[in-house]
Amino acid sequence: MSTVMLRCAASMGVLASTLLTNPALAQDTAKAPAAAEQSPFGEIVVTAQRRSERSLDVPIAITTLSDKTLDDAGVRQLSDMAKVVPALRFDKSGVYTQPTIRGVGTAIATSGGGPNVATYVDGFFLPSAAATDFQLLKVQSIQVLKGPQGTLFGRNTTGGAILVTTADPSETPGGEMRVSYGRFDTAEVQAYATGGLANGVALDVEGLYRRGDGFQTNIIDGNDQIGKYNRWSVRTGLKVEVSPDVSAVLRYTHSQSDDPSAVMHNAFVDGDGTRWIYQYTPTGYYATKPNEVALQPGDGIGARTNTDVLQGTIKADLGFANLTSYTQLRDERVKSVQDLDATALPIFTIGIGSNSKTFTQELLLNSKAGSRLQWTTGVYYFRNRDSWPTEAKLGTAPFVKNGESGTLSQAIAVFGDATYEITPQLFVTAGARYSHDWVDQAFFERALTASVYEDANGNAVPFPADVPLYTRFYVPKLTNDRVTPRFVIRFKPSDASSLYASFTQGYKAGLLNVGGYSYRQVKPETINAYEVGYKYARNGITAELSGFYYDYKNLQVSSFQAGTARITNAASSEIYGIEGQVSARVTSDFTVSAGAAWTHARYKKFPNAPYYQFCDPTAAYGTTPTACVPTSLGGLGPGALVETTTNASGFRMQRTPEFTGNIAASYGIDLAEGRLNLSSNLYYTSSFYFGIAEQFRQKGYALLGLRAEWTDASEKYSVAVFGENVTDHRYRSAVNYTSLGIGSVWAAPATYGVTLGVKY
Repeated sequence: MSTVMLRCAASMGVLASTLLTNPALAQDTAKAPAAAEQSPFGEIVVTAQRRSERSLDVPIAITTLSDKTLDDAGVRQLSDMAKVVPALRFDKSGVYTQPTIRGVGTAIATSGGGPNVATYVDGFFLPSAAATDFQLLKVQSIQVLKGPQGTLFGRNTTGGAILVTTADPSETPGGEMRVSYGRFDTAEVQAYATGGLANGVALDVEGLYRRGDGFQTNIIDGNDQIGKYNRWSVRTGLKVEVSPDVSAVLRYTHSQSDDPSAVMHNAFVDGDGTRWIYQYTPTGYYATKPNEVALQPGDGIGARTNTDVLQGTIKADLGFANLTSYTQLRDERVKSVQDLDATALPIFTIGIGSNSKTFTQELLLNSKAGSRLQWTTGVYYFRNRDSWPTEAKLGTAPFVKNGESGTLSQAIAVFGDATYEITPQLFVTAGARYSHDWVDQAFFERALTASVYEDANGNAVPFPADVPLYTRFYVPKLTNDRVTPRFVIRFKPSDASSLYASFTQGYKAGLLNVGGYSYRQVKPETINAYEVGYKYARNGITAELSGFYYDYKNLQVSSFQAGTARITNAASSEIYGIEGQVSARVTSDFTVSAGAAWTHARYKKFPNAPYYQFCDPTAAYGTTPTACVPTSLGGLGPGALVETTTNASGFRMQRTPEFTGNIAASYGIDLAEGRLNLSSNLYYTSSFYFGIAEQFRQKGYALLGLRAEWTDASEKYSVAVFGENVTDHRYRSAVNYTSLGIGSVWAAPATYGVTLGVKY
């Protein structure tokens, strides 16, 4: 870690020295490509094209959420945004978060894997799926960009990008504290303070602590705190105005969590009453109700994360353009223990670790505003080394080492994007990104639970009998080169409206499936996206409408057998749809907004889709994939699940509801020498499938959130009462599917509480 940290500091120092000694620096202070914010004219300013522009002028479908919108909707952590952003979902694979936009997402959590929807915080990419869903701290705004963003945001943005912007340290002293308490003994303390240390030097510090008992009860021993959790984080930043032209921000963040909720699952029961677990599990050894689990006490089921992040941002005005440097070092450690059979029988428990060290460096150059040609260009470097040690518990035996896998993934990229004003009403945009990716130093170990490995052609090969357990097998290097272009034409009928048509391309980097004991290379995903859209903003009304078509090829599809992930390029798909959103300030006291998305997502060609079914005890083992695995070979015999294949061509894509939408309202009134704000948000999703071959259906559901907040006349003190899922709808937030059992992870029931706040 120290070597990379020194490299990080050195690169920042060299850049700062260069900037400080360059006589060509202009007089104007370099401005941050800031958060989405309200202009003096009520226009929303965004950074979707890596420069500050009116949202109206950006030819991308964007949902922009201010800090007030987030508070009103009860958005406490990133995954809560699904309630207010049409066509966005957050699902889980254990502790690993899976964002999906318009049907484009991934279920892959393994060595070298990554998301299809990139998350950026203050310009810094979050590479780990374990870090994607985080508690929001001093957030100013969130922008959700829909569709491939490969030109400006990189290789793994085939679904879109989420841009989170937080407050910079300020020399003006200020701070705030919030204390909340709610159902299930949930308590939260959040505090922030900022101020000047000297002329041109500012510091801020923020902290968060959250704990709760969880809502699950273990039916084996009656423990109603089996889901008990706690999370805490601290974040500090130092901002230095080096000169009128140069500023620098250095940030450090540490966060920890002990939260078993993502791995607390019970038996999945489908609409006809079928329990997708070992069929001969005795009554009392499995749970099906949303608030119950069945776990053997002492198995240690849970999940812990530990993250350290160091980030440095340098901004400089070069006269002809603005330069920004983003330097990041991340160290993330995860340990989860899961009962994969979804019963209390002593069958199989697995512990999965993930250790990830990431270094990123980006240099971004933006043109000055005011000319007919606006452009952005930059270079990017990414380096991630990860390792995934596992341990297993078979039957009543203690945990033993199961093996390990790991990769070193690297990428370099150069990119450019420019918009030219042909006439005051007509604009064209063109851009491209060249990416060079490679994965090497990849390995897997002969594991306790794996009798075979996969060769480069996808054939199952037994491990040699004379090779000891935990012997490392090294996989040859994987290299990819890709150019992702972007073309847009935009017509501006008036200052209040805009029409656009675009073609963009994105790709998700290839990987080595070492977590699946495989030599076979997994090809990159590619997506060609076509979109038309209309935007309007005037007199307190904003509206967007877009239609899109995606040609999606070489999907990286995963399936799981007894904790082993198999990843293949097995599918192509077709996605098209329509979405729209509108907001209106009806009066100075009353605002309403609504959004909806219809998405048609189907696999075009998927002849060998993973499919789970109960084994056939009459089939001879070794002659058909539906045969039961004998107990002498580690199987459960008759009554157990097996993974086979089916032709899923024409099937609905997983985790993609056809319809999602939300309606929100906010009303303020003067009350008791202060201001009372009443807000509500109603979210609806139609049914969808967690599994690939139209398996493990979640029916449609609606979620209603309510909030009332009173603030005194000085705006220093506030008290709020809130309720989430107030109609107490029970629905699954994730499904863990393996050949050992299909487990349901349930979302929380109705929650409510009170929050006290103070500002100075």
